[in-house]
Amino acid sequence: MKQNIGTLNALIRITCGFSILAWATAKLVRRSNETMPLLLAMMGAMKVAEGFTRFCPLTYIAEQSMDKNNDNTSYRSTHHTESANGSEPINPT
Repeated sequence: MKQNIGTLNALIRITCGFSILAWATAKLVRRSNETMPLLLAMMGAMKVAEGFTRFCPLTYIAEQSMDKNNDNTSYRSTHHTESANGSEPINPT
């Protein structure tokens, strides 16, 4: 795993993750039948783990899709055809 978030971002994730995890744990102690505190506890734990490892799966996916999109754009820009009036064709994407 290559680190893909910065130090400040990691510290913010750890702080927010522990805060969410503490709140959700306090709500779960009351033994209510709500599922929201359990989901928030899992989300908080995930944010703490992202902060410690400095790896965010969503950031990784976004970077991969942007790289793929840039590869397609660079291919189009080198292999474009000009229209009859000399300007570049209109690209609907």
